[in-house]
Amino acid sequence: MPPQTPGSSNQHIAFIGGGNMASAIIGGLLKRGLPVSQIQVVEPFAEQRARLAQQFQVEVSEAPGAALSRATLVVWAVKPQTFREAAKQCCAHTPGALHLSVAAGIRSGTIAGWLGSERVVRAMPNTPALIGQGMTALFARPAASAADRLAVERVVQTTGEYLWLDQEGQLDAVTALSGSGPAYVFYFIEAMIQAGADMGLSREQAHQLAVGTFVGASALAQEATEPPDVLRARVTSKGGTTHAALTAMEQSGIKAQFIRAIHAARQRAIEMGDEFGAA
Repeated sequence: MPPQTPGSSNQHIAFIGGGNMASAIIGGLLKRGLPVSQIQVVEPFAEQRARLAQQFQVEVSEAPGAALSRATLVVWAVKPQTFREAAKQCCAHTPGALHLSVAAGIRSGTIAGWLGSERVVRAMPNTPALIGQGMTALFARPAASAADRLAVERVVQTTGEYLWLDQEGQLDAVTALSGSGPAYVFYFIEAMIQAGADMGLSREQAHQLAVGTFVGASALAQEATEPPDVLRARVTSKGGTTHAALTAMEQSGIKAQFIRAIHAARQRAIEMGDEFGAA
């Protein structure tokens, strides 16, 4: 199915917060043909406002005002700890808008209460969205219509793939798995580069080899019909080099520790919802 255009001529998208994720979505929307006149950003930091205006030529303001009432969709790209105050400043201008939150942890019921609207969709994207290869999970409150969900899809698909969830609680697991996941990949790439350098390769050579291996293996896992354990077994000849490496990892308990780490990330996502989403 070919990508859909972001929306109609009467669609107006406002971004509250203009950081990396907002920039990724704005860039994707403009590439798909949404006119720059249909995008506005509220961003309190002057340096960030200047960057957005220069990079995208979009309308950028320091604080919310009457212009925000044009928004048919509001994308909340703020830090969890600042969401409540931002909502307080904006909600009077957005009573009829659809709301899409990319803030980690803050639950949709809390957002609906802050904004006085039940048309809320939560998203958990990740940083590969910056190059159009993101993975985003979505959850919609019951008041969000089929048309609302389609409007969100048209926005999110500009940054990569998306997946709808039936239960909001699953977003905490998504946050731990794919939201934080790129950092885990970078962590292992760092280790591979260090190992390569220790064994006599230049850091540039080790970087190219490590990154290329992750890219190729990920592409193979995506295209293959077999599960990852089968793909791994095919590379692992008993008594060979891969077997030696995997045996050392198993003896060190790396897989179990890694799984525990992801559970820790999920627990922190739950705590953030409690901490920053309190009434």
